[in-house]
Amino acid sequence: MEAEKSSPNSCLHVVMFPFFAFGHISPFVQLSNKLSSHGVKISFFSVPANVNRIRSMLNDASTTQIIPLTLPHVEGLPPGVESTAELNPNQSELLKVALDLMQPQIKTLLSQLKPQFVLFDFAQGWLPKLAYELGIKTMLYSVFIALATAFAIVPVRLTEPGRSPTVEEMKKPPPGFPQTSGCSVILAKTCNEMEAPYINYFKSQFKKPVLLVGPVVPEPPPDHLEEKWAKWLDKFEAHSVIYCSFGSETFLTDDQIKELALGLDMTGLPFFLILNFPVNVDVSAELKRALPQGFLERVEGKGIIHTGWVQQQQILAHKSVGCYLCHAGFSSVIEAIVNDCQLVMLPQKSDQFLNSKLVHGDLEAGVEVDRRDEDGFFGKEDIKSAVETVMFNINKEPGKSIRANQKKWKEFLLNKDTQNNFIKTLIEEMEAIAGTSSI
Repeated sequence: MEAEKSSPNSCLHVVMFPFFAFGHISPFVQLSNKLSSHGVKISFFSVPANVNRIRSMLNDASTTQIIPLTLPHVEGLPPGVESTAELNPNQSELLKVALDLMQPQIKTLLSQLKPQFVLFDFAQGWLPKLAYELGIKTMLYSVFIALATAFAIVPVRLTEPGRSPTVEEMKKPPPGFPQTSGCSVILAKTCNEMEAPYINYFKSQFKKPVLLVGPVVPEPPPDHLEEKWAKWLDKFEAHSVIYCSFGSETFLTDDQIKELALGLDMTGLPFFLILNFPVNVDVSAELKRALPQGFLERVEGKGIIHTGWVQQQQILAHKSVGCYLCHAGFSSVIEAIVNDCQLVMLPQKSDQFLNSKLVHGDLEAGVEVDRRDEDGFFGKEDIKSAVETVMFNINKEPGKSIRANQKKWKEFLLNKDTQNNFIKTLIEEMEAIAGTSSI
């Protein structure tokens, strides 16, 4: 831990301003912890409903100050609901409208705080111009891997102003040259060791500095796993349990839930399945409709199906958990690797498919569940086969190579000196940029 405090006298003051979704807030908090440990002053912007959870994610020694924002009223946005976890997709769009209405409030705060940098998210396209008028530099913090950014959102994709790429266009890599974006610097949560070809392409497309944060490995959580889950997991052999979760905002269809549950059962391994549903639905009725009749009774003792939040990091760190079947969100991928869990990926949307491509195809550190090309359907046999590849084929290919590569990447991610150097280099680059007037 001493190495993490090797440059405690940084003169930087950075404002963190993520979108109000915990899939975006979490990477900003993790980076805040890393920068704060090196003496960087952090002011973290979010709305009051998110403050307690953000505070719980900060390191004990963190000096980060959380600054609550006032979310403007927008017709159709439920009062008191201030993160996408509690909203349906249409309401989440209204959250972006509320965010746009916050510009005067943000301008006042930045005028008072006078930071050198504001790190912002995809939804605040208005921020660079506002900050520029105050003499503050802006950094777009891309919480996606470089492969996803390079493939999906380089400006050449937007051949007409305001038009998103079509599904057919997204099947082909972009060949051309981009427009420039308005921020001073682009910050990417990745490293050359994992993504050098995609980072080089990414840099060639954007005509501005691109700084690398590294993979930002989260610190082990300070609190213990809840006793009821610890006691259940303690019953099983080391590395034998499958933990399965798709994040708080991914909702599977009835058919997907049925095939997934049956596939997990068919492996013969104990499993811990987390299922989430949209707000204001009857969860019991949803499960009754989706799961085969008598399934819960049949798997009692060897399988758990739970809805809602759990201590994911602590569960993955438990000695009995040996496999993580997930949606390939990259923070989840990192958590799996550092906790020595074999990765089975079942991406559901957007960047998750490219994350899976990187881990399965480039890093060769996990396996993706097979699907039908015509409609993306997967069945119980596909789930069973993917799990068996990494859990049972220990001494034959491809499972043997996947496990060896997973071990290699685990050692890389847990190397404190290597990870510490990513942050030290980033701070040095930010300090250099802060001293210039041309960017």
